[in-house]
Amino acid sequence: MDADYGNEATQMRKSKLETYEDVLEVLVSKPSTVDHIAYEVGLDCTVLRERLDFLLQNSLVEERALGRKEGYAITERGIAVLKALNFQRYLKKVTDKLMVMDEALQIVSKNGRDLEKTEG
Repeated sequence: MDADYGNEATQMRKSKLETYEDVLEVLVSKPSTVDHIAYEVGLDCTVLRERLDFLLQNSLVEERALGRKEGYAITERGIAVLKALNFQRYLKKVTDKLMVMDEALQIVSKNGRDLEKTEG
């Protein structure tokens, strides 16, 4: 397999925030090497290192020795941020569903009024 684990189209579609979130998700299960994270997230190692630098600077991940290799682990702060991002995504889904239900109720209500007019 090629060292560039992700394709350019996928990399261009993901926002930095989505990439940070993906990296944190990988690290929740266990500390990992750059190669493993790159494979799981689908990013080129060079781009991934830039994202990891940001996460390190903001204390969301930390460097960790993994045997003979250097790796990364999520910090408590990183877990808190990931939980907040997941909750935000959950709230957006709920809000979107409520908006769809509201639109459906408005249509049903309008159709009911229209039916009453034609029958009355």
